[in-house]
Amino acid sequence: MRLVFGLVLLIGVGLAGFAVYMAQGYIGQYQSALASERAERQKQLEQQIPLADVYITKRPLRYGEQIKKQDVELIRWPLQYLPEGSFNTIESLFPEGEDEFRTALRAMEKHEPLLRAKISNPGDDAGITSRLKKGNRAFAINVDVSSGVSGFLRPGDRVDVYWTGTIGGERGTKLIQANVPLIAVDQIADLDRNNPLIARTVTVEATPQEVAALAQAQATGRLTLALVGASDDTVSTDIEISQNELLGIQAPVVVPVEQKKVCTVSQRRGTETVIVQVKCPDEE
Repeated sequence: MRLVFGLVLLIGVGLAGFAVYMAQGYIGQYQSALASERAERQKQLEQQIPLADVYITKRPLRYGEQIKKQDVELIRWPLQYLPEGSFNTIESLFPEGEDEFRTALRAMEKHEPLLRAKISNPGDDAGITSRLKKGNRAFAINVDVSSGVSGFLRPGDRVDVYWTGTIGGERGTKLIQANVPLIAVDQIADLDRNNPLIARTVTVEATPQEVAALAQAQATGRLTLALVGASDDTVSTDIEISQNELLGIQAPVVVPVEQKKVCTVSQRRGTETVIVQVKCPDEE
């Protein structure tokens, strides 16, 4: 009886093993066919929609965070909609010989393409030097509640800069720079900052010539900022108003008065010298 039970058990184990083997083979064939079908579909999709390589983030990134190789991933992206400034090779993202990290200049969500405008140069931090365009300089302007648009200024905004001082002997205000980009408010350069901040200084990006004009204006008068709308692409020019124009005061008209010519001679009378008016020679 035991022999029969052992034989049945042995046959059962063998059948079970054979069933597992067959199931594994079937599953393997199914997975292989599925992978082949996916590859064929991907090939057909690429033939229909041209794709290109692009690096994306593997995790959410916030301002100032370092980005390293383990934080990025290469995917295929529709070529027609490839974002400007994206990276398609690891060498372009992390150049050989450079420190292998970049810094986030803007907040980015998971699986968002990495763009040159949103990350620093290799090895740089998130300071304002990484935000300056080639040839431009950073210049600080002193502001208060009234001159700084009541604390509504944020990095990334654009402003018009007005100067108030003495113009031609009278007080006046003049627009000296238009559409100037702000790169920092006080010591904050985070473009994703939303809460208002009453600043004491704002830092603008300008050319050396514009920096010289701003420095001269700040030293000789008062600077006031006017916030430009986010979608406003107009550029204000030649704006100037004097105190008299503002109040409607007409400047007095000076009429030249012809003065009569007076001729004199000196005469000595004793110990004194007397000036006496006489007829001029051309009147004779």
